[in-house]
Amino acid sequence: MVEELLGAAAGVAAAGLVYVAAAARVVKQYERGVVLRLGRLAGDVRAPGFTLIVPIVDRLHKINMQIVTMPVPAQEGITRDNVTVRVDAVVYFKVVDPASALVKVEDYKYAVSQMAQTSLRSIIGKSDLDDLLSNREKLNQGLELMIDSPAIGWGVQVDRVEIKDVSLPESMKRSMARQAEADRERRARIINADAELQASRKLAEAAHQMADAPSALQLRLLQTVMAVAAEKNSTLVLPIPVELLRFLERGAEETPAKHDGKQSPAPKRDAGHALEESADTGAGPSAGRDADTDVAQDAEHAVEPLAERDVERTVDDIIEDATEK
Repeated sequence: MVEELLGAAAGVAAAGLVYVAAAARVVKQYERGVVLRLGRLAGDVRAPGFTLIVPIVDRLHKINMQIVTMPVPAQEGITRDNVTVRVDAVVYFKVVDPASALVKVEDYKYAVSQMAQTSLRSIIGKSDLDDLLSNREKLNQGLELMIDSPAIGWGVQVDRVEIKDVSLPESMKRSMARQAEADRERRARIINADAELQASRKLAEAAHQMADAPSALQLRLLQTVMAVAAEKNSTLVLPIPVELLRFLERGAEETPAKHDGKQSPAPKRDAGHALEESADTGAGPSAGRDADTDVAQDAEHAVEPLAERDVERTVDDIIEDATEK
């Protein structure tokens, strides 16, 4: 009798061990367990750790709750400004409702991948090339909303979407390179023009200051001569005195003023003609004195232009001699 009881107990224990071995399940920390009992959801989602199910009747499905990184294959499309491009992206998503991810969609990863591809092609057709190249943050947000809207019904939440690369045709790349080069050249010309404008303003200010201070102009002339002389060359510099240039400038300004203020002078007579005319008329001493006065005035008018011409000829001779040397 005792042996029968011991045998029965051993059989029950063995059956219990077999049942526990068949019913025991372990759910990892990053997983959640969904039990289907005879094809229907049974109870709540099983938490991480040790859990038991009914063998043969229950079936435990483990759903990964980690964030999934899914690359989106490159999609080719035509932008709104009729440029053919190839764009690829990457999607980050995770399961937030294990039961919905198991029941409402056959394969949630494949569904998210297909939705990402169609949304990416739609974004390409609605955007300009400049937006794809420079305004990616806004496009990423729009792409995330387009994928997340249907995915939330599958128990999936899209965490982030990033556009990785935008491939352009070679002809478009060359065109953009030429455009960028032309833009850089335009900016360089603008900068050079601004620099020349500022330099001309500074030169004008310097010219006004030198005009107010003649000694500064003379000092600048001496510095230039010294700079040329310091170089080892065969150039001979003969500077014209500044005072001589100013004298000629004043003479040129006074000559038109004399012509404007006086009438055309009478024909000049020399002293001999004046004496002959006085002798022919037979006038007295008073007539002789008048004739002498006229002769002196005519001589003064004749001498003044000659002196200016002599000075001009002297300056011309100096310049010609310097040029020949």
